[in-house]
Amino acid sequence: MKHVSILIPRGHTSLVNIEGTHQIFSQVNSFLIDAGKDPLFNIQLVGLTKETKQATGLFTVNPDVLVRDVKKTDLIFIPAIHGNPNQNLELNKEFIPWIINQYKDGAEIASFCIGSFFLACTGLLKGKQCTTHWASANEFRNMFPDVNLLDDKIMTEQDGIYTSGGAYSYLNLLLYLIEKYAGREMAVQISKIFMIDIDRNSQSPFIMFKGQKGHDDEQVKKAQEYIESNFKDKITIERLAAILAVSRRSLERRFKKATCNTVTEYIQRVKIEVAKQNLELPRENVNEVMSKVGYTDPKAFRAAFKRITGLSPIQYRNKYIRQVAA
Repeated sequence: MKHVSILIPRGHTSLVNIEGTHQIFSQVNSFLIDAGKDPLFNIQLVGLTKETKQATGLFTVNPDVLVRDVKKTDLIFIPAIHGNPNQNLELNKEFIPWIINQYKDGAEIASFCIGSFFLACTGLLKGKQCTTHWASANEFRNMFPDVNLLDDKIMTEQDGIYTSGGAYSYLNLLLYLIEKYAGREMAVQISKIFMIDIDRNSQSPFIMFKGQKGHDDEQVKKAQEYIESNFKDKITIERLAAILAVSRRSLERRFKKATCNTVTEYIQRVKIEVAKQNLELPRENVNEVMSKVGYTDPKAFRAAFKRITGLSPIQYRNKYIRQVAA
């Protein structure tokens, strides 16, 4: 039987991650028992204290066992921990050596959403692939530049370490692990009973690009503001550099460092974000939207749109169009 440790951190934790994981893995056991088979998972809530109160004051979780008493586990789940990552690390630093030792002893580790910040604090993600909530991607990159963040992915797997993207994408990681440990048939059964889309593999369609302005480079912010105000026009790096009175090379270097995008990528993402908003409205067709954001080549527009969102403009429109009330 595989021992599963669901961590109960101090602070403001995603109880959905905790309860959902416990419920879904318990359901796998129930299906197996109903089929006359042995259960596959020994599931325990693992905490630092016998009573873990949420920082919000709304809930209390009572772990099954304290971390110091778990000598050997096979799979560790780290839920999302909200708030300041450094404060969360201080509150939960007693987990760190235990996680590292368990991983070295053969345990696998899975983090959900922004739980990747805490996982990265162990050092186990260094040089490895990882994902997190798309809204926290820039903060994560700044804190952990030695981690290969793939913020468009629903989940990642490398060397026995798994991460999931934003919010409820943790359900897709659970399905993946169930298929790995219990087979495809069980994963399909779980997806049906909990109504989880088993084929989701990207969080790109959900990303809302709001620019990356959490930096202190004022000239780069001016460049961003210029792009956002003039995205319909043909903007060149040379033009931006001249406006800011800096060299092209300096602008490109500083822009990439501050925003994690090249100037060209930023321009495209601004255009596509406006296009997405317009495609969610019923009054304009795709060609009108394309023209509105400064594209003249339909093929180039479709290619850029699909690269950024994972969907074609038509697919995106059909997915999100706001229906007019009758």
